[in-house]
Order: sequence, then structure tokens, then C-alpha cells
Amino acid sequence: MGDKIESKLLAKNAKVNTIPGFDGVVKDADEAVRIAREIGYPVMIKASAGGGGKGMRIAWDDEETREGFRFSSQEAASSFGDDRLLIEKFIDNPRHIEIQVLADKHGNALWLNERECSIQRRNQKVVEEAPSTFLDPETRRAMGEQAVALAKAVKYSSAGTVEFLVDSSKNFYFLEMNTRLQVEHPVTECITGLDLVQEMIRVAKGYPLRHKQADIPINGWAVECRVYAEDPYKSFGLPSIGKLSQYQEPLHVPSVRVDSGIQQGSDISIYYDPMISKLITYGSNRAEALKRMEEALDNYVIRGVAHNISLLREVIVHPRFVQGDISTKFLPEVYPDGFKGHELTDLERRQLLATAASLYVAEQLRSQRFLGTPRIPIAKSKRRSWELSVHLGDGIYPAAVSKHGSSFSVEVDGMKLNVTSEWNLASPLLSVTIDGTQRTIQRISRNASGETSIQFLGTVYKLQILTKVAAELSKYMPEKAAEDTSSILRSPMPGTVVAVSVKPGDTVSEGQEICVIEAMKMQNSMIAAKTGKVKAVHCKAGDTVGEEDLLVELE
Repeated sequence: MGDKIESKLLAKNAKVNTIPGFDGVVKDADEAVRIAREIGYPVMIKASAGGGGKGMRIAWDDEETREGFRFSSQEAASSFGDDRLLIEKFIDNPRHIEIQVLADKHGNALWLNERECSIQRRNQKVVEEAPSTFLDPETRRAMGEQAVALAKAVKYSSAGTVEFLVDSSKNFYFLEMNTRLQVEHPVTECITGLDLVQEMIRVAKGYPLRHKQADIPINGWAVECRVYAEDPYKSFGLPSIGKLSQYQEPLHVPSVRVDSGIQQGSDISIYYDPMISKLITYGSNRAEALKRMEEALDNYVIRGVAHNISLLREVIVHPRFVQGDISTKFLPEVYPDGFKGHELTDLERRQLLATAASLYVAEQLRSQRFLGTPRIPIAKSKRRSWELSVHLGDGIYPAAVSKHGSSFSVEVDGMKLNVTSEWNLASPLLSVTIDGTQRTIQRISRNASGETSIQFLGTVYKLQILTKVAAELSKYMPEKAAEDTSSILRSPMPGTVVAVSVKPGDTVSEGQEICVIEAMKMQNSMIAAKTGKVKAVHCKAGDTVGEEDLLVELE
């Protein structure tokens, strides 16, 4: 069942609904085009031995089919040592819903309800939940019965997953069977109360299943977010590497589970999948599980590598997701121009400005003390107010700050806000209350020029806080000219150069492939930003490159 071609044939024989397509092995790009035309565009090109979104491409025409065949076969060979491909009809705008099955060596098999896995990027799951908001009991039962029929047909014994695509009319089609424990299995454990690993061990030992189908409940709701070492602002997540200089899981938040294989000081390299952890929350209902996930993401400390917490948080609070209006195209539909981070409302912007100004003053006051006492005992500071200038984005906001005990009153952007906290500036997490609204923030960085980065509502914002006098003088400081990026190609991620398609003196067109970078078993085509002549090539096939390394220059 680990072979997509063979598993599809077995599914057909077991009378499981399957996606129309070519059931054999595609030999070359020309045959891929012929088959795609016969099936009708769009089509999905998939690695027979694939998984995790690797070796998969959607093609809408002949050219994309040829390109997809090339990349999919190369990724498949690199990831699985098997470059065989299949082609099937691409079901546009579907949901990705899978059924957990459990079978023993005595002919018994159960379906343990479904998992909704529709939030994806590059055909890899990002957010999963159980149960699905979409399925009714009849569809759930029909999918479960087909999944069990397939498991019995192949005499499967263990925990496994049968994946389906489900269209808007609740028609479902077999996608593949994963004969192993899935990344997202914890959400099933949460709603059923079963320990799947324990059940797998029992089955492997030869024991019969302890449960009947009628014993399998749906209790509450569980959500899982895959926390990746990725930059979500680049194609919803290009890999990031580095050392985890600070790492703190949000295990103090109620009903939170974190499955991870790393710790503070671990290295994230280019050679493995960039997943840091699986973050799972559970609630008596979906709203409760999502609220706990929001809190858990705010309290997750990851420093040293880029991560996708900002994207995860935006997804789970988005109105469409909250309403259950999702599909595998959710991310490109909601963010057609790419993910840009959280868009602050007027009130949220003022809350951030007030918090940043209060942090600045709290730090100034701390710097005047040593071991809890004034650094200069005879100099007693009576200062209770500060005039500041806070830069955020393209805006400059005067801020008047006054101190009252452990609280600050901040007048900024036409509004007066009260900010209260314990002001433990040594902690990576800071709980602040702004006019009665509690927020958990993280100050990521700061420097002597007043520049600071604050994680607020999941997104990291860059600010600069200056005194009124310093702000007036700053206009005389020269600004560094921005680099002309249209004439150069830099690597957007760390990885290995697989192929270079140009040499000095070549003329390239806008959008033409320049080279291919492989990062964590995924291949990415680097293209020219404009038409021009190649001035210099700074890489060759086999080179290891870092993020922002110069690859090619144009005249």
C-alpha cells in the first residue's frame, strides 16, 4: 500500500471510490503530456512512492506537465529512491479528509473517525483537526466503511490512514493509504481516548482488538498545528536553518500537548524535514480548542530560526477557518499575494504602540537601578513622564508616557491607554494588560539605536522608539540606498544547487529558469526577474548555498 500505483488498483478492486486517472507508470515527459490530454486538464502528477507533499505537481497545460514531470521525478528519486510517477485528474477546490483505521491479525478492523487536513501549502499539511466540520454522520460512516474494506482487502494489521479528497457535494475519492502512524494522529487520540501507539504494539504482539466499532466515540475537539522552521513570508514557508538559541514549549497552557524531537541548542539543518514540533490543543468544542491554540502559539518561544507561528495563528483566527469554510486552496485564496503577517486594526496598532513605549520606559528605569537599588544612591529620580517618538511601518507616532505604580499611561495616536505588567524584562514572555485586554508578547530583539522587534498577535513587528530630541535629530542621519534586486538572483533559502541553466553571456527572458535549488528534499526553480544578459554565475551544480547567497548577476 506504500506504492500509490499499486494501492489505487487494490482500492478499485475493494470497491473504494477512486479518482479518474492513468493507473500505470508514466515513462517520460512526452507520455505524461499524452496521458494528461486524455484525462483532461488540470491533472496531478505524483510520485508513486511519495508522501509529505514531495514529488507532487499540479499541471494546467502541456508545458506545466513537462516541467512537473521533471521536478516530480527528481524529487521522488532524491526523497524515496524511486522516480516512478502516476497521473490522475486534479479535483479542484477539494477538502482533504482522512480516516484513521486500526486492524488486527484476527480479521478485525475499526475506523476511528476522521481528520480534516485541508490547510496545506505545497501539498503538505499545516493544520489538522478532528472531527471535521464538514462531514455528516452518513458520509462519515460511508468513508469509514470503505476505509475498513480496503484495510481488510489487503489484510492490513496495525494503525493506518486512508486518505480521501472530498468535493463540495460530499463525494469522496481515495487518495492513498499510509501504512504507518501519521504525524497528525494525536488529534484522533484526543477525541477517541485511544492510545494508538499502544494499540499498534498490542496488534504487533498478536492480540485482538479490545474495542468494537460502537465503542469509538467523538468526545470534544482537537486541533494540531505543525510548527516548522520556515519563513512563511516566502511562498507560505521556505526552509530556515540555524541553531535554536532559545526554545520554550507552551506546556503551562491547559490542554496542550507538544510532540517534538528537539531542544534548546539543537541544529536545524538542510538535510531533514523542517518540522520543529506538533502543537496540539483539546477542548470540549471547536471554539475552546481554537482559543487554547491561539494562547499556546502566543506562548511558544522559538529563537534562532525563522518559524511559521505567525501564519498558524492567522489561519486559526481567520473568519473563514472559524466558520469551517476551507479547502486545500485556502492559503492561496485567502492570501493571493502571499502571506504578509497580521494586519493590525486601529485599536491593535495603538495597543502595540503603547506597549512598545511602555517597554522602552520600563527598560530605562531598570537601567538606573542595580540589584534593586539606584545605581547612584544620592541621585533620587523623581521623573514620572516621558515624551517619545515611535516608528512603526511608514508611520511616526508621538507618545506621551506617564508612570503610575507598575502601570503606564500612554497617550498615542489620539488615544489614551493604560498598560500594566510585572515588567519582568528578563523573561522571553511578557504578559501585559492594555485597558483590560490581556496580551502575551515577546520582545525578539533590540539595539542601542532604539530599534526593537516585538511579537504581537503572532506577528513580529519592527519598531524604533526614540526620545523626542533624538527623533528630531534622526532626520539628519543618511539613509542606506536600497539594493537593486532586479539584476541579481539570490537564494531565498539554504539548500543545494541541483542545476544551473545559464552561463555568462547568455540572454535570459523574464520568468526564465536560471537554476534549481533543493532544500529539505523539495526542488525550487529560481527564475529571472527581468530580461537581460548574464554577467556572472556564482554557483554550480552540487554547491551548498545559504539564504541570500548571490547566485547569478545580470547586466
